[in-house]
Amino acid sequence: MGLFSRKSAASDTATAPVGQISLEDGTCYTISRVLDVLGDSCPRPQLMTKKALNEAAPGAVIEVRVDNPTSMEALPTVVAAVNGRHLGTLKADRYWRVFVRKN
Repeated sequence: MGLFSRKSAASDTATAPVGQISLEDGTCYTISRVLDVLGDSCPRPQLMTKKALNEAAPGAVIEVRVDNPTSMEALPTVVAAVNGRHLGTLKADRYWRVFVRKN
């Protein structure tokens, strides 16, 4: 499997908003894309997040689903380096939901 190949193309692409999220500070955002990198280890989640942000329109919010602790901790730094902003991280049952927005 190549570095950027996907298990399922339907899991990380969307043409319309895929949902809403209300973060702990009470801010609500419309999610435009969900990027599923569950089961992937460094550096793939970071590279896929960078690619998704580069493809996104300004202001788009992307939910990154990641279960690798090292990748989850590195995502805010990666996002800042590619003209993005880390909005927040929520812990789900077996993974983290990291929300990022393209500036």
